[in-house]
Amino acid sequence: MIDELARAERAVATCADASAWALSEHDLVAALDATHRLQQRLAAVQVAVVRELDGRGTAVGQGASSTTVWLRHRLRLDVAAARRLVGLAASLDGAPPAVRAALASGAVTVEQARVIAEAVATVSARAGVEVADKAVGVLVDWAAQFDPTLLRRLGSRILDHVAPEIADAAAAAALEAEAARAARDRHVTVSERAGGRLRLSGTLDAETAALVRAAIDPLSAPCGSDDTRTASQRRHDALGEVCRLALRTGELPEHGGDPAQLVVTTDFDGLTRQLGAGTLDTGPHLTPEAVRRLACDAAVLPAVLGGAGQVLDVGRQRRLVTGPLRRALALRDGGCAFPGCDRPPRWCAAHHIRHWADGGPTSLDNAVLLCGHHHRHLHQTEWAVRLEGDGTPEFVPPAWLDPDQIPRRNHYHRRT
Repeated sequence: MIDELARAERAVATCADASAWALSEHDLVAALDATHRLQQRLAAVQVAVVRELDGRGTAVGQGASSTTVWLRHRLRLDVAAARRLVGLAASLDGAPPAVRAALASGAVTVEQARVIAEAVATVSARAGVEVADKAVGVLVDWAAQFDPTLLRRLGSRILDHVAPEIADAAAAAALEAEAARAARDRHVTVSERAGGRLRLSGTLDAETAALVRAAIDPLSAPCGSDDTRTASQRRHDALGEVCRLALRTGELPEHGGDPAQLVVTTDFDGLTRQLGAGTLDTGPHLTPEAVRRLACDAAVLPAVLGGAGQVLDVGRQRRLVTGPLRRALALRDGGCAFPGCDRPPRWCAAHHIRHWADGGPTSLDNAVLLCGHHHRHLHQTEWAVRLEGDGTPEFVPPAWLDPDQIPRRNHYHRRT
């Protein structure tokens, strides 16, 4: 397989160096169709490889919390793309051979194959394998005409074509299957963008969608005739207001040992002179105006930093026993310190570098922030962690993973 893929890569490289402008319009269209078929056939190979790697537990064995996280780091994908790849591999794992053959031949796209596999699974459960095989043939034929969205809609009534005598009963089953898919596919993805912005995407089930609409619709109305915000901007502001209302209740559960809260690091002199920008504990920077607005309704906790950003002293709030140390760790590590992990401080626990049972103190010099997965991983494997002279955690991999045992650092979190 490796040799064949290498030959295919060389062939594609040759095509990439060719001049598309020299082709006729007819040849350009033919080239477009050919590249699309090749792309889908390569996707079929990639999905099969991901399915096998996931089944073997390769990602966890190499220290990642999941195959999705491992793919993101290995292939430099964003989280949504990595999650989609793992989801496709899982959905096609039990697909009939005819579906996998159609995908491998380029007759259907990866998304179409996923739709067909899900529709056929429903048919097989209600009408048996023989009818399911007929459904595969019909759906593959339809895939030449319809995109995945229309194909899914048609697939929900496929029994009208291959087994009309049981179609009504199967329609009820399809409705139940759709509800199960909605529960399985529900997700919200938060992706970082430049300038500290976030991109929200996802799929809500019907009940959650109704709750979100009920919460944000009243806050999304225009505020008078001079409101120049677009509808999308009003929904954005409404979502922020719902979150502010939730934080004000004080009823949210603790997160990482602290109450749910917004943590901003800023220079005190700059804050008083209305010139100081700030940094959220999740990494993004805030303007001086935003920092002062947040400070109007917040407890101000002083922290003293050395010249290289080391935390020298952190003030205390009476209601928080471990708050000062956690804040110091958050300022220093920025989140889970394990290489390749982007989990924020709120998802992390403090790990004793020299274990408590071995006499290790609870101090900043003997602690490092780790998410739940990497905390367990460090305790259960041969990875080692240490603090370098600049206070940055370094992780030494086991010899079986890296014979040279070159220390690794986390580059996802920028230090203050």
